[in-house]
Amino acid sequence: MRKGFSLLAIAAVLAQGPAVADMPVQHRYGSDQGFCRTPSALPSLGREEVSEQQVRPVPRGRYATGRETVEGVMAPLPPAPPPPPAMADSGSGGDVSVTARRADGPSSATSRDKRVAESEEAPAGSTSSRRPGPYPRPGPRPQAGLLTAGEHDDLLNPELYADYVRRSDLGQSIRGLPRVDTGRVLTVVVHDRAGRPVPFVPVEIACSDGNRLQLSTMADGSVAFFPGIDRLSPQIRVRAGASDWRPVSVSGGAGGQRVDFTLGNEARAAQKLDLMLVIDTTGSMGDEIRYLQAELGSIVDALRARHRNVDIRVGFVFYRDIGDDYVTATVPLSGDINAAQRQLQQRYAGGGGDYPEAMDQALIRAAGQGWRPDAVKSLLLVADAPPHDEQVGRSWLAAEHLRASRVHIVPVAASGVAATAEYVMRAMAAATQSRYTFLTDDSGIGNSHAPPAIDCYLVTRLDALLRRVIDSQLSGRRVEPDRAEVIRTVGEYDSGRCVIPERFGQG
Repeated sequence: MRKGFSLLAIAAVLAQGPAVADMPVQHRYGSDQGFCRTPSALPSLGREEVSEQQVRPVPRGRYATGRETVEGVMAPLPPAPPPPPAMADSGSGGDVSVTARRADGPSSATSRDKRVAESEEAPAGSTSSRRPGPYPRPGPRPQAGLLTAGEHDDLLNPELYADYVRRSDLGQSIRGLPRVDTGRVLTVVVHDRAGRPVPFVPVEIACSDGNRLQLSTMADGSVAFFPGIDRLSPQIRVRAGASDWRPVSVSGGAGGQRVDFTLGNEARAAQKLDLMLVIDTTGSMGDEIRYLQAELGSIVDALRARHRNVDIRVGFVFYRDIGDDYVTATVPLSGDINAAQRQLQQRYAGGGGDYPEAMDQALIRAAGQGWRPDAVKSLLLVADAPPHDEQVGRSWLAAEHLRASRVHIVPVAASGVAATAEYVMRAMAAATQSRYTFLTDDSGIGNSHAPPAIDCYLVTRLDALLRRVIDSQLSGRRVEPDRAEVIRTVGEYDSGRCVIPERFGQG
């Protein structure tokens, strides 16, 4: 589908070289691979080449990010007002209660959460989807603190995620996308003698056939292995760092398992953050890109203020699709945040001839970046469409390599996301011990956002939400919003967990 409007600006962009021919997915899940499965090598995409493009003139000046005034390439912006009250849903809906609240006041409205009508949604298992209209709703001038969003952690809600996977059936109908069973997880947790989590510890598993698999702990001292996608044998041995091997019997049924290790070394808090933004820049993403340009400074400034001793690097992979003026354009990770902001300001939305995009190539580029081994690593995947069906396997392969490098994939689902895109991005988030985030209509900005297939969540400002997610990744503890930050509540939410509905599993 030819995508809609773009920014009124032109920038120097990078052009993709010769298109990569379609390749068969090399990773499979059959018994001939043995146990302790590791992903196959990533394909080579070739070199990105600079294209001769006109450069838009962008006024330089001092502008507000929400926390401070910095030098940059945007015209001065007024302070961000509080978001509008939540939009009341109309019509009959499901059994989910909704409480609307202004960010600066008490509860102001109550309504019922409404899913998109059956006639407007893609049917379960379908790879087609309803697209929003070509014209966005008029909205305020782009600035930080206006976009609204929710988030969901499928690792904290394994029963609901398993039911979602069962109902969608996309894991069986799309080649290359395995089923991530969040209800059957082997979690290894490493603490020091004082009980503090120890990050970045290599945890190795030896399977019964001699194959081995190694991942490292996150900032919270944990690392999650999935017996299904990792192909763990019924009997394994586990060790953390230089500890002795420990035999473990892997349960064949539902339910999580936990193995704890205590290491003598004193735990140290993370001191580095590598933040990569992988952004769909096709035409329908124009509204998200414009606001993201205003949001980034606010997010990074808040992280700097809270983590004053953390060395932060930022990079980008911008992507479109085969046949556009570029497929991927990479900006390597760098500590020059102002330069990174200028790179973002130069991007504009355009191209895109159909719904799916070249997400696979973008994630492959991101997986090949110079991630630091001693940094917390976070990848924000800002997108409104899935990869092409035949490239879902390559996208998942790239996600597996990012997981092996200890990168959290944080999807930011924009307007237009439907069944396939949500499924793919939620699987990536769960596998990398991350959360699925999604824009909502509460801001009144941009195209309509389809409600996610999620039972409970809180709606807050996007910039505040992403700061909390990244802050959680840095600190190793889940950070919840203050009551005043919550604009709207869907379902029964309890610190990231949804209260299971009474009629759960019936129909």
